Amino acid sequence: MKFCWVTINVKNMEDSVAFYRDIVGLTVKRRLKPTPGAEIVFLGSGDDAEIELIRRADVPHPWYGAGISLGFAVESLEAQMSFLKAKGIHDIGGPLAPDPSISFIYIEDPNGVRIQFLQYAAS
Repeated sequence: MKFCWVTINVKNMEDSVAFYRDIVGLTVKRRLKPTPGAEIVFLGSGDDAEIELIRRADVPHPWYGAGISLGFAVESLEAQMSFLKAKGIHDIGGPLAPDPSISFIYIEDPNGVRIQFLQYAAS
């Protein structure tokens, strides 16, 4: 068995694609329009698992973001914080270090999904 993707219902597809492309650094892998009023975009970083963004015009109030958290490993939290601030993102949580092996910061995507950028301690 292989984990393939996580699905996020989005309020605005273009804002969400721009966030995951420009802030998180993912690449659009494919874009589908399976039915009128529906759009799906898959993004990834070259590894196996992807993020699936779904926007359905026929569903007026889908469940957005609450309770979802995605983690992305970075080489330097300081560099990531500088990058986020340069992109105009100033509401950054942390850094937090739940144990000596890891520390992280977090932001929210346009849909309320918590995005964690984590740095593992050097071994």
